[in-house]
Parts: sequence; C-alpha cells; structure tokens
Amino acid sequence: MNRLYISMYHYVRDLSNSRYPQIKGLDVSLFKKQIEFFRNNFNMVTVEDVIGAYDNGISLPEKAMLLTFDDGYIDHFNTVFPILNENGIQGSFFIPGKTFTENVLLDVNKIHFILATADINELYNDLLERIDYLIQNHEFNDMSKEEMIEKYAVANRFDPKEVIFVKRVLQMVLPEDIRNRISSELFEKYVGIEESRFSRELYMNIDQIKCMKRNGMHIGLHGYDHYWLGKLDKEKMEADIEKSMEVLSDVIDKNCFIMNYPYGNYSDDVLDCLSRKGCKLGMTTDVRIADINKDDRLLLPRLDCNDFPPKSDNYLNVV
Repeated sequence: MNRLYISMYHYVRDLSNSRYPQIKGLDVSLFKKQIEFFRNNFNMVTVEDVIGAYDNGISLPEKAMLLTFDDGYIDHFNTVFPILNENGIQGSFFIPGKTFTENVLLDVNKIHFILATADINELYNDLLERIDYLIQNHEFNDMSKEEMIEKYAVANRFDPKEVIFVKRVLQMVLPEDIRNRISSELFEKYVGIEESRFSRELYMNIDQIKCMKRNGMHIGLHGYDHYWLGKLDKEKMEADIEKSMEVLSDVIDKNCFIMNYPYGNYSDDVLDCLSRKGCKLGMTTDVRIADINKDDRLLLPRLDCNDFPPKSDNYLNVV
C-alpha cells in the first residue's frame, strides 16, 4: 500500500500574544512540537515525490507525510516558512489569487475574524434578525429562516451548530452580493478595522510568495476568489481557475500545477476542467489517509493539523 498522510494548516501564529487569540489556528509553539513529532515518526515528502508516485510508479516511503497550508496568510511567511526551511521540509502553500492582487479581504476571512471577536450567541441572533429582514423585504426567498436553521445549524467535529450556521449562511447560502454586504457590515461592527488595511496585514504579497518558491516551497492554486467552485456555473468556474493560474504564473508551472479546492468543494465539471488543463494533484478536505494506488490524483484526502500530536492522536483512528 502506497499510503500518504497529508496535514492541513491555516493560521499558525503566537496566538496568546496576537490581537485575535480566539482565532481557530495552531499556536507556533505547538507547530514546532508537531514538526519535531513528524520528523521522528514520519518520512517527509515533497509534492514532486507525490507526482512521481502517480506519473512513474515510484513508491513513497512508509508513513509518508506532506504538509499543506491554505489561504496565503502572512503567518505562512513569517512563522511557518523559517521553521520548515530550518528543518529541510517542503511545505505546499495554496494562494487565492485575489488576496495579493487586489488587497481585498476574502469573505471567508471576514467570517473568521468576526467569529474570533464577537460573542457567538449575539452574532447568531444578529444574523437571524438580518435574515428575517431579507425575507420580509423579498431579498431572499429560497427558504424560510426555520428551514435554514434546520439545514445549516449542524455541529461538526470542530465547531458548535451556531458557528457552522454563521459560516454556511455567509459562505454559500445567501446570494453573493447579499452575503458580501452582510459580511462587511458584521466585520465593521465586531472587528472595526478598515478592510483593505486589514487585508494587507493578513496575507502574503507576491514578493514573499516568490521568496518561498525560490527556497524550495511549493506554490499551488486555491482559486482566485476562494469560491465554492462546485457551486458555480461552468463558465464562471473555469474563469476563476484560469484567472488564478494567470496571476500565479510566475510561481507555478502551468504544465505541472496542483489545486486545492476552496472549502474542499468541487464537481465533475471542476475535475474535468483541471484534467484538461493538466493539473497533477488535487487536495480535498475529505478526512482519510491517501492511498496512491487507489485514490484519484485530483481527489486526495487530508487530515487536519489538530488530528496529530501535540493536539490529539486522532490520526491513529483514521483509515
């Protein structure tokens, strides 16, 4: 069996001394311990190793481990990159194109920092009131508030139902123009920092991305707008992928690129588009250990960094 463990990261920072200690991330002290655990218990591999396993039948070492970092945060340059470089480990960094080309704060990040700042019960009730207003004013008629609660207020293994409801409603349930507006209103109310200034502090710029590339890190696609790609119409989906390839053309090989689906969301059309463009690997959020001999190269599962020590031993219970 050609098994591959893939660990997924987002925020990695000195949480207790940061402006937002409640953000859902991994503290840098725990990241360092986790890297030490991986070096002692796994065999670190590169994206090129994984591509070679698919293209040329090259066997990966036992307990192969690949590290992936989503969303292009400044954490990845300031905190993660020096630690990986010091340990001779390649990280794969997936950058939404919009973050460094337009200095625009993505809705997904507005939601993260709203949740890190607001009282969840106050925020949940605030959002329900706004939904009532939308329905009463015929701006949203797809379902009732009660139907939305029943369908989307469902806890997962990391978050309570109220948090999941806020995320889903503001990520994909409401029409894009409405959720953009409400996310910005809530960000202004609970976080209170101008969005363009916040975005310049949150994300890497292109020079930092190029620096990591020069020093052996792998740069991959994460869409342009960080859309749920599988929910877009075909034309808009293909345009988003094409634009992400264009703005990252200096740091990716168009003939050998890899994709990380925002929110882990994809469709047959997304997979067909990537196949036609020559995508070599695709990263999902399915929680399993990858098997190179069985898994489609565009549908690789990943574990969360919280599934490994020193956070937990969940990885031992995943097949």
